[in-house]
Amino acid sequence: MTGAPAADVDRASRAESGRVLVAMSGGVDSSVAAALLHRSGHDVVGATMKTFCYSEVDGPSNTCCGLEGIADARSVASRLGFPHMVYDVEEDFARDVIDNFVAEYAEGRTPIPCVRCNSFTKFRDLVHRADRLGCDGLATGHYARIRHRGGTPVLCRAEDDHKDQTYFLWGIPREVLGRLHLPIGETEKPRVREIARELGLENAEKPESYEICFVPDNDYAGVLRTYLGEDHPSLSSGPFRLRDGTEVGRHDGYAHFTVGQRKGLPGGFDEPMYVLDIEPGTRTVTIGPEEALDSATLRAGDANWLVPDPPEPGERVGVRVRHGAPVVDGRVTERGDGEFALELRTAQRAVTPGQSAVLYRDDVVLGGGVIWE
Repeated sequence: MTGAPAADVDRASRAESGRVLVAMSGGVDSSVAAALLHRSGHDVVGATMKTFCYSEVDGPSNTCCGLEGIADARSVASRLGFPHMVYDVEEDFARDVIDNFVAEYAEGRTPIPCVRCNSFTKFRDLVHRADRLGCDGLATGHYARIRHRGGTPVLCRAEDDHKDQTYFLWGIPREVLGRLHLPIGETEKPRVREIARELGLENAEKPESYEICFVPDNDYAGVLRTYLGEDHPSLSSGPFRLRDGTEVGRHDGYAHFTVGQRKGLPGGFDEPMYVLDIEPGTRTVTIGPEEALDSATLRAGDANWLVPDPPEPGERVGVRVRHGAPVVDGRVTERGDGEFALELRTAQRAVTPGQSAVLYRDDVVLGGGVIWE
């Protein structure tokens, strides 16, 4: 079996080898992360979290931590020669992630389950398991980096900004950073696949999964019907209105819509129309032209700070308002107990309640929060 090149091994390693619990979804990224740590001399233990009861739902088996993913992770661990464990976190996942997903859609917001999973289920459980197994560190296959600034560990954006996943990590406990390994954070995806081929990993060509594990076939409304019932207001008829209040049609449930959406709206206008706002109390979906989506301010709550010196009002920061969006200049206008407000130098399209606002100093992640408005 061909080993990983020294440069890749060096990036995976820290000053001393130790026992590391590696979260393995069965995908190529986490598999290569585990492989690099193993090759660099760490005592690796693979861990896959079973988050959902797939046997009860006619959903995809190849999503993150799905049945196929569990089998692939076990196969990689067996091939490379380290132990692999499966942990059932279904109860915690249902409470932390699914219940929040349902509640947010019921309130007309658009949640990000991966942020919730990382913040409340995955990393907290990994720390607990690592402690029980005597693991000094824990690791994932996220595209992000750990650096030390003045002796303090900080989370930084990935070398490849197109793959950067810090948007999904702002809510993790700050105390995790000191023991966290992110072996592929300085590696581009083609190189990760190349390493997997060199190591003979069966999942080297496995396509990336973008599905949410508990949302079969992207049928969000189906999940809501299961948990809320067919007659819930979010799944019941309501008006489409223009910004002046004029009713221009009816919809069959505001849970089918999100801010910025164009599909499924009434026609007959001189220009394309988009969802501007959702009002659960009246079941109203407000629509308007694209330029009405632009916003130069936002307010966020449930804030979590990953640095000892969070930004103060007046400080200029980098801001990302959705995964894959560019980091734009902003200024903190307020910071209170668990919340903050920002002004954005360049107005952003469809700043969506329920999504995340993540703040940066250069490439360092300061923290973030859930967008309220």
